[in-house]
Amino acid sequence: MSNPFTLSFGKKPLQYISRIVQTNQVIEEFCAKQPSNQIFMLTGVRGSGKTVMMTNLAAELRKIPDWIVVELNPTRDLLQSLAAKIYSLPEMHTRFLSAKFDFSAFGLGVSVENAAPVTDIENALELMLAEINKAGKRLLVTIDEVTNSEYIRVFASAFQIFIREEYPIFLIMTGLYENIYDLQNDKALTFLYRAPKIMLEPLNYTAIRKNYMDIFKIEITQAEKMTELTKGYPFAFQVLGYLYWEYRADKKLEEILPEYDQYLDEYVYSKIWSELSMQDKEILTVISVTGETRVKNIRESLSMNSNLFSVYRERLKRKGVVDTREYGRMSLALPRFDEFVKIRQLE
Repeated sequence: MSNPFTLSFGKKPLQYISRIVQTNQVIEEFCAKQPSNQIFMLTGVRGSGKTVMMTNLAAELRKIPDWIVVELNPTRDLLQSLAAKIYSLPEMHTRFLSAKFDFSAFGLGVSVENAAPVTDIENALELMLAEINKAGKRLLVTIDEVTNSEYIRVFASAFQIFIREEYPIFLIMTGLYENIYDLQNDKALTFLYRAPKIMLEPLNYTAIRKNYMDIFKIEITQAEKMTELTKGYPFAFQVLGYLYWEYRADKKLEEILPEYDQYLDEYVYSKIWSELSMQDKEILTVISVTGETRVKNIRESLSMNSNLFSVYRERLKRKGVVDTREYGRMSLALPRFDEFVKIRQLE
């Protein structure tokens, strides 16, 4: 049997721990007779499983009759891409021909005799969505790793019009917190500010422990140790499982930790660290070096007033770097991130 864990980002791994509550929330909302939301935004730290969850949601909706799922590349003209993908669907292509829609201006099909060509891409999509509605279908669009780019802004503005016109179009976008925040705060896209966001929290510890026990046939105490080493972080769950599978016959768990740290550093932590401000790094350094978790003590050690510290605390929380669930305390949310920070101080 080949290694059931993966180090690849985005691809749904063989050993996948689903986020049952959030997945059901999205599917039930989208499949409701009168959906109150037609958009969800998935956000979280790098490696938290945003793309995997979106991919899983798309796969689940594909299984439901009368759902069409289209994935778009955020670096391309999204409206043009969406029109091309809808047009290429055999069942919809036939309907467009029967309705004598001339989309040749966009390089879709050929000119239709006695039909005025459609020359506006939003108009073309409205005609397509109207046919999708007549066919009793719903359209899901997925966009991974969005940023506040021109393509995204134009698409989001058009999407707002489509849902206002009650077309059966639904949207799932993923992105890092800072990119989602920047997009939502664009003055032209205020409707996105009200769009529901799903912050991807750590995976269920019980599910991780059971997975390790079943795959490796190990005792609960060993599986518990491994689970604690991941802190519920999806990428860490995959990396530790991958390494343990490779070395389980030759090395003890403690002996694979240096390589575990190296993977976390090179694949994720170095990038996260490079995107932090100097003040962010100072706060994380205090936590890592001293082991202090009480907010008051951390703040005083940096001679910061309460209001200023709250701003950084909230930002680090949103970035998924710290855990603030315990009142008056903050700790590192990522596994062995303290070891990473300590090494950074020696460089």
